[in-house]
Amino acid sequence: MTQTSITRSWVASANGHSDFPLQNLPLGVFSIEGGAPRSGVAIGDHIFDLEAALDAGLFDGTARAAVEATRGGQLNAFFELGREARVALRERLLELFAEGSTLHGKIEAQGAKLLPLAANCEMHLPAKINDYTDFYVGIEHAQNVGKLFRPDNPLLPNYKYVPIGYHGRASTIRPSGTDVRRPKGQTLPAGQTEPTFGPCARLDYELELGIWIGQGNEMGDSIAIGDAADHIAGFCLLNDWSARDIQAWEYQPLGPFLSKSFITSISPWVVTAEALEPFRRAQPARPEGDPQPLSYLFDQRDQAAGAFDIELEVLLLTETMREKNLPAHRLTLSNTQHMYWTVAQMVAHHSVNGCQLQAGDLFGSGTLSGPQSGQFGSLLEITEGGKKPIELASGEVRKFLEDGDEIILRARCSREGFASIGFGECRGKVLPAR
Repeated sequence: MTQTSITRSWVASANGHSDFPLQNLPLGVFSIEGGAPRSGVAIGDHIFDLEAALDAGLFDGTARAAVEATRGGQLNAFFELGREARVALRERLLELFAEGSTLHGKIEAQGAKLLPLAANCEMHLPAKINDYTDFYVGIEHAQNVGKLFRPDNPLLPNYKYVPIGYHGRASTIRPSGTDVRRPKGQTLPAGQTEPTFGPCARLDYELELGIWIGQGNEMGDSIAIGDAADHIAGFCLLNDWSARDIQAWEYQPLGPFLSKSFITSISPWVVTAEALEPFRRAQPARPEGDPQPLSYLFDQRDQAAGAFDIELEVLLLTETMREKNLPAHRLTLSNTQHMYWTVAQMVAHHSVNGCQLQAGDLFGSGTLSGPQSGQFGSLLEITEGGKKPIELASGEVRKFLEDGDEIILRARCSREGFASIGFGECRGKVLPAR
């Protein structure tokens, strides 16, 4: 069954749902009223409890093996099974929830045991994240930031040859809704020669796509570019919170450290590669004069269909806006088509030296800005480093984030003739430093 062969579900709230129609079916880990975390699938306003459905005998064959691998409140073992298991589970879920399904009555009869309301559930990280790597593949962001510090030479010479990345801190990745404690660290005040210690004054967000690794590789081996797409389990939204003043002092010569490691927020649902198939696109052609990727990073199929058309949005909600019942202010509307490197190229490059990737590893794409005003994926770009404050409908202005501010990331995939799907939200509210 495909996106076009099934259009409606007997789960009424799934039909036309802004994020989770029948055509999406993302996986995640949830709990109810303090119960143990368990695996589930989002459909409309509900979560389909996979473990309860397994116990009810709703799965067999490869689909059953796939669901068994999701037991225990972590999806790592499921990710490790690879594409065949994902496809088998997806096809069975489409059978179960399509309008006219012969199992409609059996599922509905068990009510909240199989289909609790998502509003009554708490979401958790979908997998145990052993390693997290943050890339820098948004070329518009790289150029915008480079212009702030190197107006005559915004991109360093390696950018168009190497998918730039650095290793982040997996222990502080948290699901949407987790508060963001303002970090403290060393900063160098303007005009001073010695640093001071205290709370970050230039707190920022970064709009990114999160990439979940499926099957990994053995240490010493590498993943070929032509095979790399098969090692990707799914996607989420990712906010790589950044302390810009701490970063400016610490990043030379080894890059970000405390300015990034205090928290990274992700949306809790894993949107599978299969759900995104209708929204694949050709990788945008490189500008004339740019080098072709080296052979280990170049594959014709990846260039023809390795990019995605995912609209990305960032909203800001302040304490004053909440008090006045004002809507959140849109900061950014961008798209994943601004990625200079494909996801497959990131996987191939990360493993080419023999580095071992493992199921449940997480990549960040890097900030995905567009080329125009209104498409910038961070306040650093929007305010030009704090020089041009943003004016809000509440009468407030912002250069960087203040205590009480909440950042909301959203994503949407749309294409004529196909159901639109979304990622759910990635939210985080700033709390004062301790």
